[in-house]
Amino acid sequence: MKVTKKIVLEEHDMPTQWYNIVADMVQRPAPMMNPETKQPLRPEEMSTLFAEELVKQEFSTERYIDIPDEVRDLYRIWRPTPLVRASGLEKALDTPAKIYFKNESISPVGSHKLNSAIPQAYYNKKQGIQHMTTETGAGQWGSSLAIACKHFGLDLTVFMVNSSYEQKPYRKSVMHTYGANVIPSPSLQTEVGRQLRERYPNTPGSLGMAISEAVELARKQPNTRYGLGSTMSHVCLHQTIIGQEAIKQMEIAGDYPDVVIACFGGGSNFAGLSFPFMRNNLTKGYKTRFIAAEPEACPKLTKGRFEYDFGDSTGLTPLIPMYTLGHEFEPAAIHAGGLRYHGAGAIVSQLHKDGLIEAVDINQLDSFKAGVLFSQVEGIIPAPESTHAICAAIQEALKAKEEGVERVILFNLSGHGLIDMASYDRYFAGELNG
Repeated sequence: MKVTKKIVLEEHDMPTQWYNIVADMVQRPAPMMNPETKQPLRPEEMSTLFAEELVKQEFSTERYIDIPDEVRDLYRIWRPTPLVRASGLEKALDTPAKIYFKNESISPVGSHKLNSAIPQAYYNKKQGIQHMTTETGAGQWGSSLAIACKHFGLDLTVFMVNSSYEQKPYRKSVMHTYGANVIPSPSLQTEVGRQLRERYPNTPGSLGMAISEAVELARKQPNTRYGLGSTMSHVCLHQTIIGQEAIKQMEIAGDYPDVVIACFGGGSNFAGLSFPFMRNNLTKGYKTRFIAAEPEACPKLTKGRFEYDFGDSTGLTPLIPMYTLGHEFEPAAIHAGGLRYHGAGAIVSQLHKDGLIEAVDINQLDSFKAGVLFSQVEGIIPAPESTHAICAAIQEALKAKEEGVERVILFNLSGHGLIDMASYDRYFAGELNG
């Protein structure tokens, strides 16, 4: 393990606003549709599901939106996060490329998800909401919203995808410790859960199924709203604090990325790192490439279709213009549970449709191989989701070596894998499929 160069900002350098890329897009996303009327969705139609301020952000076209002081105060617990020069990885690959990563794993829950959980809980509390529901794949989002809800005095019910509920027991332990009620999905506690269990008796579950259950409970339980960890525009908005910090840190490093990479499930951490850099492409003519690294088992960007589809498995959500594998698609039970989602967010889908971002699909074994190498040379064990970004970064670094060119690569280390060691054990035992 070689000593790495870490670039740390001061507290006063933390952004005071989130960046809304919609303001700078030439082709803005098509509107979400009401599935019953087939008319563009109105903000008031979402107010029974999300807090009103979050609905305003979802429909906003303002370039910058102020981060509330109370949210910034909580961000200061771990933000700004460091930018790290991955010199150990560079040496191991013998590449002329410079590799940097934004280390979001240092948050209290070990991932980037807290960047949106805090403002979502804050806006719900401010509105007087008492209960929240959500879904979670691998558990990073559920853990994040659990601690945020506890801080603001909200009750939380989390529907955790059943395969991850079984694979990642300590994720549910974390959520329980933070005070959340965690239910494996599909469950017997909702009407839609019972229907799904009857229709798919041996299902490992999916994020789409868990979303259906969380949405149903939010609509039926009084004084309750739903919180989403990815995909939606307001979630991507909150995550842009990552990229705004990274721009300042790259300036300090004296570099600017030729390639920006992040793993991809619904799009939040990809958007968070890439959108502030993409603004320079959209408004200043920069030529940075943006690569979304998704699992081979759930390749919505690389093999999906662009069309209107539901965000959940049973059609309880609005219709969203997205790249999708179909809302009934059931991905294999890979260990990157946070990436097992059938669709991409509307903004990212539009950017991909317009050729402004690229996508690669990563084999599970290749991702773990990359994660092990990164662990050994950089000393951080990455979450299975993050290994997809690492694998894509390695591919780009090796291309630079083949071409004999220097290339600046930046990727997002979206979370650590210290609660995912059972997955690594299975990898070393040869028990994982590609």
